[in-house]
Amino acid sequence: MKTIINNLAIEYSDQGEGPIILFLHGWQDNSRTFDPLIPFLPNFRVIRMDLPGFGNSETPNASWDLNGYVDLVKTFIKKLNLNINALIGHSFGGRIVIKGLATKNIKAEKAVLIGSAGVSKTHIAKNLFFRLTAKVGKTLTLFPPLIFWRQKIKQKFYNQIGSDYLNAGALRDIFLNTIREDLTVAAKKITVPTLLIWGDCDAQTPVNDGKKLNRLINDSRLEIITNAGHFPHRDNPQLIAELIKNFIL
Repeated sequence: MKTIINNLAIEYSDQGEGPIILFLHGWQDNSRTFDPLIPFLPNFRVIRMDLPGFGNSETPNASWDLNGYVDLVKTFIKKLNLNINALIGHSFGGRIVIKGLATKNIKAEKAVLIGSAGVSKTHIAKNLFFRLTAKVGKTLTLFPPLIFWRQKIKQKFYNQIGSDYLNAGALRDIFLNTIREDLTVAAKKITVPTLLIWGDCDAQTPVNDGKKLNRLINDSRLEIITNAGHFPHRDNPQLIAELIKNFIL
């Protein structure tokens, strides 16, 4: 299904009956990432959306940042007249959950963060590196002697930045705007019960990030999943669904 939110066509799915769960996916992903969980959540109304720029949703303009995504989710909830029982965010989706709940722009009875981004110890240094490297890589190719080698130079510099930036395409500016924000202070403002789910082999958002969120969010519990990576909901969907069900009910 599609709906227009903040002048963007947004793809979403709405299935089942019962307590309402809204899923928010990660960067360079889409709502289908949660497919493995759905068969194990038969007694819930499960709503998933493709965030702007991903899946089958429209791409926002380059000036967007995390606040743009938060406002879009807020408007989406209001338009569908939803009372969210559990707001679940994976990776980048977790950023939206943290910022939305901290600012009270998004309301939910409970929250679940799966390998959430936003509070890494290396956040500030990584953000500076991303921005400087991207700028240098772009600037160098403006010099006439280097025009011929433009693509190779860009590739060399962007390889240092990482796949998230390199593959972001039209979303590169938005990616840089988004990772700029450290959500450590915001996490402290979350007041709803929060379940933290982390794969013990997560290399993108290490377990230490989950432990940090556990310390920052007062009413929170951390579940570490053995032999799972950055996508524990795909590595062990039945277990993750059970954790979610027991937490909500």
